Amino acid sequence: MTMLKLFGIIFFCGLLSPSQEVLSGLSCAVSPGAMQNVLSNAILHNGLLQKHLQGLVLPNIMGEGGLLNSPTSITGLHLVKLRLPRLSVVLLPGIGVQLTITAKLELSGRCLVGLLSELIGILVDVNITANIKCTNFESGTVQVVIEDCLCILGSIKINLLSGLLTVSVNEIVLKQLTATLPGLLCPVVDIVVNLVNIQLLGTLNAVIPVGTAGTIHYQLASLPFTSGLFLGLDLDGVVKQVGGSIIPHDSSPSALPLLLDKRLVLGLRQSFLNAVLYLLIQIPPQIFPCTPDVFSGASPLQEAIMALVPAGCSACHGTSPLRIKLTLSGNPLILLEENKATVDLSVMIQVFIKPLDGPILNLLLLKADLGLNAHVSIAGGRLVLGLSLGSTSLSLESSDVGISNISILKPHCRRLLGERFLPLINGALDTGIPLPSVLGIPLIKVDIQIFAGLLVILM
Repeated sequence: MTMLKLFGIIFFCGLLSPSQEVLSGLSCAVSPGAMQNVLSNAILHNGLLQKHLQGLVLPNIMGEGGLLNSPTSITGLHLVKLRLPRLSVVLLPGIGVQLTITAKLELSGRCLVGLLSELIGILVDVNITANIKCTNFESGTVQVVIEDCLCILGSIKINLLSGLLTVSVNEIVLKQLTATLPGLLCPVVDIVVNLVNIQLLGTLNAVIPVGTAGTIHYQLASLPFTSGLFLGLDLDGVVKQVGGSIIPHDSSPSALPLLLDKRLVLGLRQSFLNAVLYLLIQIPPQIFPCTPDVFSGASPLQEAIMALVPAGCSACHGTSPLRIKLTLSGNPLILLEENKATVDLSVMIQVFIKPLDGPILNLLLLKADLGLNAHVSIAGGRLVLGLSLGSTSLSLESSDVGISNISILKPHCRRLLGERFLPLINGALDTGIPLPSVLGIPLIKVDIQIFAGLLVILM
């Protein structure tokens, strides 16, 4: 399958050299701060870690020398609440992500000291550090492996309902939890991280409809990679028409611009935009009479055309009205230059007469080459283009009645295209180009910059 390569989503916390090239796919780099927000939401704020810690089965704590030198046992110990959880991320160049979770575990159980049984509450500080590595890339998916999980216990506070707490009980609890908790917490973190990996991969492997015209399939193209500044992701995309045919495009690599102090930079290559424009702008030929009720400049246009018709053309001066056919010619092409985006497209303008008792008579076949100014915006996670008339070049393709000089028709044809054809193009573009919600990070409060061959969205 021919993969449509896109260039760039870059989530920055630093700087890439302007000469550094990225793969020709859609390349993503996630800054430590952005990655921390993503993982905090997925692991802590959504309650995923709390949910899986809730099922912890802690062993009973047994000891000697409690109150009045009686045996001490703590049973039924379970997690009540995960308090003040915090998560931080450090990127390990060439290795992966170091994840650190600090929290207070509120535990509860029953404490039996001699013959006295009562509720016991334990509040323990924990610090869990795990190195996460991506491996086994296949068909857009990767596995995550936790290496070197380290769990350190901090201070422990114990409350008994009676308040009869001895130093020995505190020592017993600290010793037993230090021995058992790390072996219980690290496997839970491993489960949670793998669940989050599946969740986040779903944002990278997505088929997104482009209106009713087709789809874009975004997919992870290779194993993620890390530097000290960002977690890098390369995506492929396939742009398909309805029916399954793939729209090809140039997949040569591009270089990133020099951009500082941005958490998110999304770079879209010109060739990708052209592929999606081809998908969106599918306008059938438009045929209509050259009358004022259809086109406000119809009468001046008709007068200008008829002034060019030779006097000897009897059919031209008959009762049959002039008709106009507008047909999109070739593929629209977007051109990205410094601080400027234009769309070039060509329209064939056919002016003809269809007598009741004869064949079609083509008075004119004109080609209009348009340079349309493109205004770019982001709405609802989609890139939206709005076009306005810029330059217009008019050339004569043929005339059945011998018309050769069309210079007086240019302003009329420009008005015709502005009133009749441009609204159709903008209507087709209203659907917008859907962008992937990489790692679930929404495209809000963005700025847009345009470079040669590259459109950049910044957060």
